[in-house]
Amino acid sequence: MSDDGHDEKAGIEGHVDFAPITPDVHDINVFIDEMDAQLEAAGGLETSMFNIKFRDPRHFTWLLVAFASMGGLLSGLDQSLISGANLFLPKDLGLDPRQNSLVNSGMPLGAVGGALLLSPANEYCGRKWAIIISILLYTVGAALEAGAINFGMIVAGRVILGLGVGLEGGTVPVYVAETVERRIRGNLVSLYQFNIALGEVLGYAIAAIFLKVPGNWRFILGSSLLFSTIMFAGMLFLPESPRWYMHKGRILDSYKVWKRIRGTESPESREEFYIMANSVKQEDVVVNEGAKNSRFPWMDFFTVPRARRALVYANIMILLGQLTGVNAIMYYMSVLMNQIGFDDEKATYMSLVGGGSLLIGTIPAIFLMETCGRRFWAITMLPGFFVGLVLIGIAYHIPIDTHLQAAEGLYLSGLIIYMMFFGSYACLTWVVPSEVYPTYLRSYGMTTSDALLFLASFVVTYNFTAMEDAMTRTGLTLGFYGGIAFIGEIYQIFFMPETKDKTLEEIDAVFSRPTREIVSENWAGVKETVGDLCSLRFRKVFQGQMQRRKSVHDTPVA
Repeated sequence: MSDDGHDEKAGIEGHVDFAPITPDVHDINVFIDEMDAQLEAAGGLETSMFNIKFRDPRHFTWLLVAFASMGGLLSGLDQSLISGANLFLPKDLGLDPRQNSLVNSGMPLGAVGGALLLSPANEYCGRKWAIIISILLYTVGAALEAGAINFGMIVAGRVILGLGVGLEGGTVPVYVAETVERRIRGNLVSLYQFNIALGEVLGYAIAAIFLKVPGNWRFILGSSLLFSTIMFAGMLFLPESPRWYMHKGRILDSYKVWKRIRGTESPESREEFYIMANSVKQEDVVVNEGAKNSRFPWMDFFTVPRARRALVYANIMILLGQLTGVNAIMYYMSVLMNQIGFDDEKATYMSLVGGGSLLIGTIPAIFLMETCGRRFWAITMLPGFFVGLVLIGIAYHIPIDTHLQAAEGLYLSGLIIYMMFFGSYACLTWVVPSEVYPTYLRSYGMTTSDALLFLASFVVTYNFTAMEDAMTRTGLTLGFYGGIAFIGEIYQIFFMPETKDKTLEEIDAVFSRPTREIVSENWAGVKETVGDLCSLRFRKVFQGQMQRRKSVHDTPVA
């Protein structure tokens, strides 16, 4: 029998005692030299058509991120393509409103199943092949929905496509987070959300292109096959995650990939590989010695405080991103534009405004996420949701018969603000889950986060029409979605820790601290920041926020 204090102690002893955060330079060099010797004895780096190597490893990083993040493009395409198809598909297939709701929500429903495939696919196939499997599922689903001749076929296509989206949605952010350097990890994982937004804009543009073509919705839905084919071809040339190899005990394979994509010339790269190798090794020892949970590691989410905190934190961030209604708005964008007074053609074109705003909103996150930090970013962005939702809610009360321009102008203003702030905030819903789980639980954790994301998306999307009828448009947007945003802001102020500028292994220490310590630290920081702002010490506030940690090698060693 153990009390809470004992559990905390056990959790800290079991999951924080990793390699030193600032290891000895000599130890790092000896370890890297040993790995180089093993690599040379094994015949050196393999070179072939599918084992490419760049002279500058940074180029490989960008290639890897570009192709892997195309998964976000596919996800975004689906949201906007189905929005454009919604104007024509129900009539052609004879769907009633409830059937059409299921067609729209079929993708997130299938994505829940895809998320459940995430753990076995990632554990046994690896990150790379899990992504490739997801592309194949997406391609089959897209082909089925484009050729659908009845309700059953279109739903089957949507669900299968969703399986692919769910699997890649939880795998790509982890794959990117495990391969890029800590200084730009948040920025590059944010590219996934940028690609989602880019896919949404492309989808609306494609819908506009095929608007007047006979059988338009089939061309609209089938257009995503081009992008899935490009991503499939690109993924064949990318390597497996070095941390996955390390997790599987394949240290030399991990080093081969590391040398190819990161190189070992820079002191920081050598340091990070050393820390990764030692922390994974010690983590494996803890798991193997933790008798009762060694067969079922996912039980640690209930029994180990560090893992439990990560699970709760990551999934609350997921819910804040979904229950504020963005996916329902994206799926029904063209219909909502109809409701506010635009005809079918204008509704399709004006949907580009919402998608474009989302795309623009993700750009600051790509460049500033790692500089400003996750906590500052979240607390700053979420209130923007609320402002946008207030304007949308007010717009619904303006009669379109007599004040059409005022209603449309206010609605579009609210939509632009909402989408821009959400674009910046949504990056966190991919960055946070991809980095907070321990290595041995990362695929299990991403399964829960990914499943919850798409389950919440399904619930919000499927019930959107019914909730709008029951709560009125203003009640839904301002009351429900706005209320969730308000509650979320309070949660973030008190409970959200900062993880910027840390390696994945160092983040383990953050979540091994008792929650009360995190809350106390956050509250002290809030009081200090408010005091500085009230005293007009703006420079102090923002300079402190922009500080970056240096590597131990950035300063000369005596």
